[in-house]
Amino acid sequence: MKQQPQLEFSDVKRIAAAAEAHALEKGWAVSIAIVDAGGHLLWLQRLDGAAPISAQIAPAKAHTASVGRRESKVYEDMINGGRVSFLSAPGIAGTLEGGVPILVDGQVVGAVGVSGVKSSEDAEIAKAGIAAL
Repeated sequence: MKQQPQLEFSDVKRIAAAAEAHALEKGWAVSIAIVDAGGHLLWLQRLDGAAPISAQIAPAKAHTASVGRRESKVYEDMINGGRVSFLSAPGIAGTLEGGVPILVDGQVVGAVGVSGVKSSEDAEIAKAGIAAL
């Protein structure tokens, strides 16, 4: 039987704090979501000034990155490259850059999704949070 590491709440808080600090340092108003390996929401915060819709987009990006086991940008690129039929894939709604999987020992243990600024900046914030691990 395979064993897999799991995120603990202390890990989630550390990731969230680092992501928030990076966003605030840059002056970016965003929502930050963290999910487990199954795409289940563990953390959601909307910083002051972030658009309300970002609180729906961030968890979708995180879910997509976690269950897809790759950055959500991969799906955005695929769709932009002409594979629009991928929009009908079940259970994957966050097909925009900004969802980044959390890898521990080569295993996806969750993901961070960010929404509120340019997609590349969303991904930058997510990666800054993950780097805190």
